Amino acid sequence: MSSFESVVIIDGKGHLLGRLASIVAKQLLSGQKIVVVRCEALNISGEFFRAKPDPTPTTVKYAAYLRKMTRYNPTRGGPFHFRAPSRIFYKAVRGMIPHKTARGAAALQRLKVFEGVPPPTTSRRRWSFPRLCVSCACSPAASTALSVVSATRTAGSTRMLLRGMLLEERRKAKSAAYYERKKLAQRQLSEAKKNAKVDDKTAQALTSYGY
Repeated sequence: MSSFESVVIIDGKGHLLGRLASIVAKQLLSGQKIVVVRCEALNISGEFFRAKPDPTPTTVKYAAYLRKMTRYNPTRGGPFHFRAPSRIFYKAVRGMIPHKTARGAAALQRLKVFEGVPPPTTSRRRWSFPRLCVSCACSPAASTALSVVSATRTAGSTRMLLRGMLLEERRKAKSAAYYERKKLAQRQLSEAKKNAKVDDKTAQALTSYGY
């Protein structure tokens, strides 16, 4: 993102949640509109046992975070912990922005987050940042996918993620079919150019035009 664009679409697959959130927050404050897709494929550092939202007394990282609540009215007073991967990432970005000011609120309005790749963004270029990926920060065994953390919490999150995975498989199948049709059309065009026959009159006309 060296130059300013109207809308930047970021593919979240393989990125570490906090590192990507810091980059997104900085760009939002500078006035850039950003769309983050495939939030369920984001990663958080730490192995699954340390990051899992297990409601047992074992003090693991995400379980301790989910148990935080207000004293006077836990059902309505918050804080509210989102279960969807896209909303988890949204809350991480919100914590890096002064969202209670006019500038921060306007910056959050420029952010959109999705599980999977919705139709408006399927035909657009998707950016990725290799330096923010798991392979450059830690070993894959020392990280946990956000979809795994979210799915092991509630049945509703599991159903939502399964639906998102189904839509993602359909999108990949559709993209693969389109790519095969495109390769076939290019192969037919190249063969037609090789087998094309030009008569003398057409060759003279082309020569007069500089071809």
